[in-house]
Amino acid sequence: MSDIKKKLPEHFDPDQIAVALKYDGIEDKAPEILASGHGAVAEQILQIAFAEGVKVREDADLAQILSLLDVGEEIPIEAFATVAEILSYVYQANGQPFPGVDTPLKPNPDTMLDSLDEEEKNTE
Repeated sequence: MSDIKKKLPEHFDPDQIAVALKYDGIEDKAPEILASGHGAVAEQILQIAFAEGVKVREDADLAQILSLLDVGEEIPIEAFATVAEILSYVYQANGQPFPGVDTPLKPNPDTMLDSLDEEEKNTE
């Protein structure tokens, strides 16, 4: 994989967009942008995905919307349905259970701390 990261593609579509998503299956957390780029960077994202066996799905309209977000930012609610459909496809293609559908979501550590604080206040 290190060879792929070092070399930008020689032939690429300058209008191409690629967005990589990350989803941890945690309560109250949406998928987030892992990587995003146009042109040669988009091609490099795709090359890394293919080299790592990551399933890729083409959706130009969604990629355009998600490319406006910063890396690490959660997807907007307007994209939930489309992203859920894509994630469902990816999990199924990989033979993995889809968090929140096939398996329960993991507890959100941020909200767990809030609920513990509330419990402590109520016992005082």
